[in-house]
Amino acid sequence: MFKRGVCICLLFISALGAFAQEEQVNYTIGEKFHDKYRYSNMLAMADDGSEGTVVVRAYYTGIILRPKGYFIEHYNKNLELISEYNYKLKDANFIDAYVRNGQVYLLFLEYSFKNNSYQYEVHRSPFSQFQFTRETILSIASQPVEQPLDRNFYNRNFTSGFTTSVLFNDEKSAFAITTHYKKRKVDQHTIHVFDSNLKKLMAHDFTDEVEEKNYAFENILFSKDLQNVYLVGKAYFKKKRFNATERKYQYEMVRISKTGRSVQSFYTPGKFPEALKPIFKGNDLLCIGFYADRKDNRYNGISYFKLNPISLEIGVSKFNPFSEQFMLDKFGREDDKAIKDLVFKGMDVTNAGNILFNAEEYFTSSSIQSNTSGGRVMVTRYHHNDIISAKLSPTGDLVWARNINKTEVTQGDGAYASYSAYTKEDTTYFFISTSAENPQQLSDDRIMFKQGMSRNRNVFLIRLDENGHMNYSKVIDDTEARLPLMVSRPYINRLNDELMFYAKRGTKKQLVQVAIK
Repeated sequence: MFKRGVCICLLFISALGAFAQEEQVNYTIGEKFHDKYRYSNMLAMADDGSEGTVVVRAYYTGIILRPKGYFIEHYNKNLELISEYNYKLKDANFIDAYVRNGQVYLLFLEYSFKNNSYQYEVHRSPFSQFQFTRETILSIASQPVEQPLDRNFYNRNFTSGFTTSVLFNDEKSAFAITTHYKKRKVDQHTIHVFDSNLKKLMAHDFTDEVEEKNYAFENILFSKDLQNVYLVGKAYFKKKRFNATERKYQYEMVRISKTGRSVQSFYTPGKFPEALKPIFKGNDLLCIGFYADRKDNRYNGISYFKLNPISLEIGVSKFNPFSEQFMLDKFGREDDKAIKDLVFKGMDVTNAGNILFNAEEYFTSSSIQSNTSGGRVMVTRYHHNDIISAKLSPTGDLVWARNINKTEVTQGDGAYASYSAYTKEDTTYFFISTSAENPQQLSDDRIMFKQGMSRNRNVFLIRLDENGHMNYSKVIDDTEARLPLMVSRPYINRLNDELMFYAKRGTKKQLVQVAIK
């Protein structure tokens, strides 16, 4: 939720050189503006179609902070705030937000006791003249359940009752709503698909597939014409007997259209695919991720699959093990080496057909702490650890893999933690925010960033070139940008090679624009 502070210690491999003195980016820091709401969450950030920027936030007020509404800001191309709007709305079950076609869209899941059903509602308004309207796009009959919205795609609960989840594609041009209703002998699973204008593209009955397996979809991909939808996730077996070396689930891809569907599993004896993400490379359908040699989710390398876009038949499958040098980069001389909990952050195809992608080790932990009134509360911490970046050849062979060792822990807004990445040609740029002024040299090829004492934060740029060589520099100094950047939630303008960052602390806010040369 809102920012409670971020503790960061960043450690990575670096080939030191002239890059630290080179200017890799241009940046423009906008004027600081007063903000009424000290505590808020970034929900969406997008171009307004005229080189300006629209920002959507949820805000919280009260002695015990509770969500009270949504704040929309409109900036022009000079990073000047030209309008604000406070959409007051309490106790709404927010799911997602996006900005497209000159409008702001807010998606909610509500229960109607009058109709005995769960309803997906969209509140939308033009940002040129705010006037929100409400529209119910989907209604599912069900008795109320404790937690209908399955927010955690990676640990689904399939107990009796109603569960649902929402998956947007990366461009926010379309989304799918999965609904799974299970009560006694009734077991129904339906996939509803909408475009960003809320036009319903299709509704697919998936019930016969859930007779043997429960599906927890994690990633989604659409064809360019939005007529084919590809969902990838875990399929949990219901009745199958397992031996000690098997998992209770397997990764599968499901393609649905108005005329039918295809299903493909990624089961390979002795290999356990993990964190698979689909992507189109021209007309080729690929699915790329990691794999483990055992069922304990300790990743041993990178998996690559090439599939027929209609039948989903696998034409090529490859398993590229991590090299000893990669493991040395990541762990040094440590004996207990385990790579796990990887979540994709970005994937791009270069003009030459190479595939560049990066993922982050992400997990949560909880503990009991004493509060100021003498009670005890459960505290959840969000861990954003190492970044793994890799390059695959056009045929799916591993060219190189590099590791950026870091440890970040936050109890609050993850927008200030983690990182953002941008790929230009064959080079990947990573933006990381830290209070460290300079890295500490640990050895010839290992560097550590310490948190430091300052409330202000520097922005460092780490660059991986086409050969996987790594360099870094400080691109925004804390004396220039006095407000911390939400470094993991930028708006990316690929046409102009620009990233727009939102910066905020307390009642002050500003935009920071970064252009990659």
